[in-house]
Amino acid sequence: MSFEVSSLCDSIDKMMQKHLPLEEVRRRDAAGEPPDHLLEVFADMGLFRLVMSEKEGGLGGSWEQLSIIQERLGYHATMAALLYNRVTCFGMMTLITSGSPTQKQAWIPKLLAGKGAFALALSEAEAGSDAGALQTRAVKSGKNWKITGRKIWISGAKAALQMVVAARTDSKSRGGKGVTLFLVSPDAKGISMTPLEKIGNRCSLSYDIGFDEVLVSDEARLGVIGEGFDCLKKTLFYARSGLASAVVGTAQAAVDAALAHARERKQFGQSIGRFQVLAHRLAHMQTDVDLARLLTRELAKSIDAGKDCTRLSAQAKLVTTETLKTITEQGMQIMASAGYAAESDMQRYWRDARLYTFGEGSSEILLDLIAQDIGVGRGI
Repeated sequence: MSFEVSSLCDSIDKMMQKHLPLEEVRRRDAAGEPPDHLLEVFADMGLFRLVMSEKEGGLGGSWEQLSIIQERLGYHATMAALLYNRVTCFGMMTLITSGSPTQKQAWIPKLLAGKGAFALALSEAEAGSDAGALQTRAVKSGKNWKITGRKIWISGAKAALQMVVAARTDSKSRGGKGVTLFLVSPDAKGISMTPLEKIGNRCSLSYDIGFDEVLVSDEARLGVIGEGFDCLKKTLFYARSGLASAVVGTAQAAVDAALAHARERKQFGQSIGRFQVLAHRLAHMQTDVDLARLLTRELAKSIDAGKDCTRLSAQAKLVTTETLKTITEQGMQIMASAGYAAESDMQRYWRDARLYTFGEGSSEILLDLIAQDIGVGRGI
């Protein structure tokens, strides 16, 4: 880690302790209240400018540096890391890789200033995490498009500056072909939103969204007609990297919580962490986190090198989220009733972990992608 990133991580620690201390994380989780106040704090720290080159007015940071920052945010509060990712991944990187000059000029300054985030409207009730099975349609209407369909479990949609909506523009197409991305305002006429109750990730508000002939101009289109799936893959490289890094941070927090309990809890006159079975379990947990961290770093380096990260991004998201799920299950077992208590952070990690194995690509879909990349599975 360079001195600059180390110093920035120290700044993040101090910022989180000031603007989102642990007590406030617990309160917001119970209330389902997003930490949107952090957007301007992130902006003032220059965290959003890391993804832009110095020529473009940014700080010229690497994605590896961003991965470290996302992990640090995830360690303190996953809700903060997910909010950051909706700006950097769904917003900035979508615009940088697929946006028109007009779209970049309109939205990047607002994202940099912390005025809001973007939401990715991809998942559908009948398609789930399979982007190639989406049914939402966009039909040409003069110089405009009319979008009709339904998206579900779209996080941060109501408060978003714009939603990145995936719709099928070729009615005869199947799979990833014939899909186009559009920027759509959550306040556009014809949109209805129903909030969805969740057991975890309560601060990342999710919605069931209906699109009833929502009219958008052709200037709202991202990239080439029918090639939205290629644009989407680029966005998901970054989004999966961001989520994987944040999840590693949360996994480390869960291990640290289990370690603290093992050192403090006494049985038979000594701390339970001295018992070999438990000590070995904790050693395995830490090793799993360290290995997951190495994978996120490798993905970040590959993104910086401009490599095709289809397989590696799927692997990173798969491994980190499954690791967090396993670690929180073990953490709950180690802490027993102490972990099950409402005031315990472990039960929050455990609840939140369930979403990450199917959000932004379920583990099964990711395994399909990996299988296809190595020449087996469906579609081969």
